[in-house]
Amino acid sequence: MVFPSSSAPIQVATAGEALIDMITESDGRLRPCAGGAVYNLTRALGLQGVGTLYLNPLSQDRFGRLMADAIHEARVTLARETPVHEPTSLALVGLDDEGKASYSFYRDGVADRQVNAADMTAQCAAQPGLKVAVTGCLALVADDSPKYLPWLQAQRAAGRLVVVDANLRPAIVPDMAAYQASVMAALGQAHIVKVSDDDLVTLGFTAPDPLDAARELLQATSATWLALTLGPKGAVLLHRDGRGWKAAEPTPITVVDTVGAGDCFLAGLLAALLERPAMQNAARADQLVLDSDDVQHILGRAVASASLCVMQTGCVPPSRDQVVERVATLRPMFRSL
Repeated sequence: MVFPSSSAPIQVATAGEALIDMITESDGRLRPCAGGAVYNLTRALGLQGVGTLYLNPLSQDRFGRLMADAIHEARVTLARETPVHEPTSLALVGLDDEGKASYSFYRDGVADRQVNAADMTAQCAAQPGLKVAVTGCLALVADDSPKYLPWLQAQRAAGRLVVVDANLRPAIVPDMAAYQASVMAALGQAHIVKVSDDDLVTLGFTAPDPLDAARELLQATSATWLALTLGPKGAVLLHRDGRGWKAAEPTPITVVDTVGAGDCFLAGLLAALLERPAMQNAARADQLVLDSDDVQHILGRAVASASLCVMQTGCVPPSRDQVVERVATLRPMFRSL
């Protein structure tokens, strides 16, 4: 099957896992939902009107066809249109009383891991309007570092904005030290790092105040910006020169579950960033300069995007119109740190 391209010029390339979340219902039954952090991000970008190229292949099995349909609906372009024979990855998802998700993964010999650095680099080079390269989560495991790290290095060398979402899954790795080293190597190529407060602890940045821990991580990389998500407390965007801004919902929201919240947050952030003149006018990522108005626009849209996700079951990414409407009607609280 051949899938149609996005109607928008491709500006973002994403690389990383596509899997089926088997979500445990209250009666013990499992409900399959298309997921995986990078796949969720990819769909969320497409639904917010961003021309997006997804670099990983999908399976020819039933789940792969389901995921291809969802990619199609989001108007994302598949770099590899022909499905592969390997099966779709699976994740068993459990939810606690607060809707927070935990994961167990089944990832050996699966479709989305059939990638290599040379092919991904060539696929990106064929897109003259490409501005941003994004990866994270399961792509950061040590076994897959030879696939993704050279690709990240090539994107940074080409002047594209490199974004890495740590989104750590410690339960999947047998060797935590190797995992931490692999994640830090990827973060070292990023212009923008995204982490949660839980990610900071897993990486060994354990200052009592997550802001202090995030600043330590930022200084340990060459990144210019770090986005820190704090669950119901909102999110922070830090610059390596010490400046920082925080945005949060003005009133508490009802959380159904948190599946995909961070992915939708990052999609909202990138969609808003690509609209800013500073991003449009920067010839290279290292020339990008954002002011406080830029940050308020970007961070507010990111928080609104995440909020719309957590109010539904599973990862249901919002459209751009939904995000813009929420920001306009329930303007996030915003302050400098």
